Amino acid sequence: MAKSRVQFICQNCGSVHQRWAGKCDACGEWNTLVEEGTSGGIGSGPANTRNARKGRAVVLTTLSGDIEDAPRIISGIGELDRATGGGFVRGSALLVGGDPGIGKSTLLTQAAAALASRGHRIVYVSGEEAVAQIRLRAQRLGVADTPVELAAETNVEDILATIADGKRPDLVILDSIQTLWTDLADSAPGTVTQVRASAQAMIRYAKSTGAAIVLVGHVTKEGQIAGPRVVEHMVDGVLYFEGEGGHHYRILRTVKNRFGPTDEIGVFEMSDKGLREVSNPSELFLGERHAKSPGAAVFAGMEGTRPVLVEIQALVAQSSLGTPRRAVVGWDGARLSMVLAVLEAHCGVRFGQHDVYLNVAGGYRISEPAADLAVAAALVSSLTGLALPADCVYFGEISLSGAVRPVAHAQQRLKEAEKLGFGSAVLPLGSEELAGGIGAGAFQPTELADLVARIAGSRRSRVDDEE
Repeated sequence: MAKSRVQFICQNCGSVHQRWAGKCDACGEWNTLVEEGTSGGIGSGPANTRNARKGRAVVLTTLSGDIEDAPRIISGIGELDRATGGGFVRGSALLVGGDPGIGKSTLLTQAAAALASRGHRIVYVSGEEAVAQIRLRAQRLGVADTPVELAAETNVEDILATIADGKRPDLVILDSIQTLWTDLADSAPGTVTQVRASAQAMIRYAKSTGAAIVLVGHVTKEGQIAGPRVVEHMVDGVLYFEGEGGHHYRILRTVKNRFGPTDEIGVFEMSDKGLREVSNPSELFLGERHAKSPGAAVFAGMEGTRPVLVEIQALVAQSSLGTPRRAVVGWDGARLSMVLAVLEAHCGVRFGQHDVYLNVAGGYRISEPAADLAVAAALVSSLTGLALPADCVYFGEISLSGAVRPVAHAQQRLKEAEKLGFGSAVLPLGSEELAGGIGAGAFQPTELADLVARIAGSRRSRVDDEE
């Protein structure tokens, strides 16, 4: 019998240490090492390799050959199907993360009810709520009469034995992975060993039977899914459910998908009847826009294959501090500093004595560099007190030399803007062929200084009109 020994495993990154320490050497986090015992398992020493089974040869093949599309289960919830790449893939494992109370369980309950009403066998297993609580949520959502099978259980072996009875389920929802535990590990539920072993057991079941598995994961205060990052590598897809507490919309963002695009989003609106799909998020983000305010620019962005228009708001105010403040909500703070530096170095616009505040309206978060041009326009507009044209959209990347660089999908961005009633655009020179519409008469600067001169020129023309 193998001799059991003690290891200390980091609950943040999963690295193994032979002795306890206050700080993990791998990830640098403090007080994350937890004692866990092992008994001849993986990494238990050379003695374990003497009884290892001899491997068998597998068949090698080539890259060329017949390709079949992954069989999918379509839920009928358009925004959810968009984020997953066209529906749940049979035999796949999906990890869904989000802040507490953001609506993960609500979304999955609605998805389970929609699939069950289409004739699929759906099993919803909760480790955090009782069956009565799930029924109350289903009544509030108006889906209590759908044939979803419920259970409140946390032991992996019991869950596998339960879903093995009868017809194979098409989808199994486990809420959440941090509450599951397996007899194969001795540690407490929620530890790295239990989370990894439980996830591995459920993924093995999905691959061997063809059932789709959805795992719900907690999110840490840094916004990352709690538990070892190895779980994110084990699953086929990772979705983050995002949203601000003061806003009524939610975004389901894809960050990993082995069967579809990795940058799609699904937009939902939270109501007392659950989550409602938002088919045109641009109207949602521009719904409360004040067209004549200085410091506001409309950015035409892309989220996967979907163009999204959102308002970028800037406020440049005289500073009373020795070091002016720079505050950003919804964008990268380092990128704002870069745009400010380019405006000062190449355009002669001084922000050294001003506080700068930047906000993306509606709590939306922008990650692509194509927002540089819209941010620069909003900053100059706020500094000069001149409102930008209300029917104009902006997109383009700014280099450190002050040049405006082209970005992809210019035609799709312009089509979305034209559909919402915008009549002009500012975009980089050298973008792909622009056929008609607002792209034909768009202003295409090669340097950021050209855009600054155009905004400043509107002040001179306004003074001349007043005289």
